Amino acid sequence: MNSTVSLFRKVAVAEGISYLLLLFVAMPLKYFADMPLAVKYTGWAHGLLFVLYAALLVMAWQEQKWKFGKAVLIFLASLLPFAPFVVDRKLKDERPENVNNSL
Repeated sequence: MNSTVSLFRKVAVAEGISYLLLLFVAMPLKYFADMPLAVKYTGWAHGLLFVLYAALLVMAWQEQKWKFGKAVLIFLASLLPFAPFVVDRKLKDERPENVNNSL
């Protein structure tokens, strides 16, 4: 598999985890336990991973010559809490060794 897509998949999973931590751990800690630093640091990590996700998406899109609509859907997936895990699974299923086995 291409190294850019492989790296993108790893970042997608990390970005998805950071988003879930931000929504379901850091935000409740901020509002119910008066711990605003939880959001500060988790938000910073999530923001960095989001930018990396977007940059690697553009690189993979160009390298793999994906259609524009596919790239847009993958980007929109980063905005939904569990969608980056679906993206990872779909890209894993597109690997050449998986495509040949499904025929």
